[in-house]
Amino acid sequence: MKMIRYTILLFLSASLCLKGNAQSGKDRPNIVFVIGDDISIDDIGAYGNTHIRTPHIDDLAARGLRFNNMYVTSSSCSPSRVSILTGRYPHNTGAAELHAPVPAHLTYFPELLKASGYYTALAGKWHEGPNTSRAYDTILADKAANGEGGESQWEQLYLNRPKNKPFFFWLAAYDAHRDWSADHLFQNPYKASEVRVPSTLNDDEATRRDLASYYNEISRLDESVGVLVRRLKEDGQLDNTIIVFIADNARPFPGSKTRVNDRGLKTPFIFSWPQKIRSAAVVDALVSSIDIAPTFLHLAGVQPAATIQGTDFTRLLKDPKAAFRNFIFGEHNWHDYEAYERSVRSKNFLYIFNGRPGFDNGGPIDANQSPAAYSLRNLKSSGSLTPLQADVFINPRPIEELYDLKTDSAQLINIASDLSYRKHLDQYRKILARWQKETGDTQPVQLTADWYDRKTGEALPQKGVRGEMPGASKHADRINVKSLF
Repeated sequence: MKMIRYTILLFLSASLCLKGNAQSGKDRPNIVFVIGDDISIDDIGAYGNTHIRTPHIDDLAARGLRFNNMYVTSSSCSPSRVSILTGRYPHNTGAAELHAPVPAHLTYFPELLKASGYYTALAGKWHEGPNTSRAYDTILADKAANGEGGESQWEQLYLNRPKNKPFFFWLAAYDAHRDWSADHLFQNPYKASEVRVPSTLNDDEATRRDLASYYNEISRLDESVGVLVRRLKEDGQLDNTIIVFIADNARPFPGSKTRVNDRGLKTPFIFSWPQKIRSAAVVDALVSSIDIAPTFLHLAGVQPAATIQGTDFTRLLKDPKAAFRNFIFGEHNWHDYEAYERSVRSKNFLYIFNGRPGFDNGGPIDANQSPAAYSLRNLKSSGSLTPLQADVFINPRPIEELYDLKTDSAQLINIASDLSYRKHLDQYRKILARWQKETGDTQPVQLTADWYDRKTGEALPQKGVRGEMPGASKHADRINVKSLF
């Protein structure tokens, strides 16, 4: 077990009031944050997928809160995780692109928990850069030790924790990231006939087998959640343990991962805390993943750092029907391929700006080189694609997209050129421009270019060479202002 220690000079504390009761140091909640890798919201049973087996995650929802409108800031692995860790938008972290390490000068919320007396640990995928090591007492990041799914050490981590401290666990599964590894290890693998094929994909045998392997990984993750929950219950720790389940981005298939519409950014988010949340409820309010950090800190009685841009949503735990955000903002920066997209979503509209319309939107390399992607290409050659399936091949793409979510929940009919929506188009342009100005977002001329060929997946000569990061020229990683939206 690798132990990483450091001294923090500043101790921050604050009082917690939930249901009107002050939180004492003795009964501060444990926090278990389970983050799945590349899982869409509609691939969890609690969100209506009757074809997949996720009984343990579903049980958390049956005893807690199911958030129907939680959005990650980027449908891209490390930018999404860094956003959660810092409570900041990707371009405000200095790590807007895939594999970019977060700088040391930012504050990571687990380090504040650690400084306030929590035992903090990470097990599984560690994808946020070496500076984040200071946030944890223990990091278990060796893939061989973590197992193919990334969950093998969760139970032992819990059993070997200091018993005199509340604990925070960042449990980062590799499931369900490609390449698939659960087909022969999982006791009851899915058959191709058992899966539900999303409308973005071709319903054929190759795609169904691809999805079956993806389902196997999700169910393996679910089993690991069940083991940990049973252990917490046996030890009498479950009641005062917050358990959150989320995914960092959407499924690794064309039309999902890296997109800035709901198919890319909307994520499962289940919040269980038996001691305080005694009946199941659904939260329909718009919430951003930058809001997770200040919420955890508030519930632990810790003052958020000034660097956190998100907003505490504790009131939704007390009143699940309450409103919260008016707008959600999303980003698509380099992830294997050059990209610059920004999105603004409200309850009624979604607006997307594309600063690189000359590229298609077929997803990252793991998605566009998948069996499901090749199946779509075969369907394209026969001229049989539906409009939703064809969307990933559009080139050039529109610079602006606007969707009326009241009539087009699938976000398929772009009304940006419809004169009857000109007022709404202008409104959302201004909202995006204001947010970009407030947060120091920029669109560099020399972004990081494609590292791989978009059709073949072959590495290109410029692989490993980065351009200018969005926000870099305005030092956006130093801008701490919270958006007024």
